[in-house]
Amino acid sequence: MNIMKSFAVAVIAATFAGGAATAQDRVVKIATEGAYAPWNFTGAGGKLEGFDIDLANELCNRIKMRCEIVAQDWDGIIPALQAKKYDAIMAGMSITDERKKVIDFAGPYADSPNGYLVAKDSPIAKMPGTGQTYNLVSQQAEAEKAIEATKPLLKGKTIGVQVSTTHPVFAEKYLKGTAEIREYKTTEAHDLDLLAGRIDAVLADATAIIGTLDKPEFKDYTLVGPAITGGIQGDGVGIGLRKEDTELKQKLNEAIRAATKDGTIQKLSMKWFKINVAPNR
Repeated sequence: MNIMKSFAVAVIAATFAGGAATAQDRVVKIATEGAYAPWNFTGAGGKLEGFDIDLANELCNRIKMRCEIVAQDWDGIIPALQAKKYDAIMAGMSITDERKKVIDFAGPYADSPNGYLVAKDSPIAKMPGTGQTYNLVSQQAEAEKAIEATKPLLKGKTIGVQVSTTHPVFAEKYLKGTAEIREYKTTEAHDLDLLAGRIDAVLADATAIIGTLDKPEFKDYTLVGPAITGGIQGDGVGIGLRKEDTELKQKLNEAIRAATKDGTIQKLSMKWFKINVAPNR
């Protein structure tokens, strides 16, 4: 009888231990671009690094799942999510109404305004509104007035933007007929063309520009222009999800709220951007 009891206890213990291990080993596969420093980039030895990577691992730990982070080209990142090649996207992706037609979002986990990267000796470097932030929803009139004030310096210039981001949309709405807009597959590509003098400015997230300015080859460049958020710029940066994955969305939202409240996102933000992009909502 004692032998049978011991055997039964051992079986039950093994079952619970196996169940616990399975729960601990649950994997959420997350895609990132790997070419959008300091949000996400491929570092030494091909290792993915950046704000998105650190925060992804932090959130996975909070929801008691293991992160598997993979690199995916930006222009195919949403179709591959829909094709179930991974479970989520963390790639500095803005939450926009257009994207919400096809996917859902957890978050936002960050807010990032736009800005212009230009040479310090360029006439554009004197752009009005530099250092000022405007929201296209709560300060629409002021924001659009600030944008209008930039046009004389941008007249006839060529501006680089990354495809499938909010920046071509912003340029189409506010700069059409003022400047030539040239689209690039990656931020690295338009940065290189700026260095080579093939374009006059880059329009991108201010956080990405701050990362670019850390590179020694950009010591003679600067961030200018009014910082614009909201409206067609999106409702912050979020985690892209399939619409049916409501349980994962709920868990991630809870983890994002907790990481915002306890200062974790602000800490990671200061590490990677040197400014606080933690959501204030």
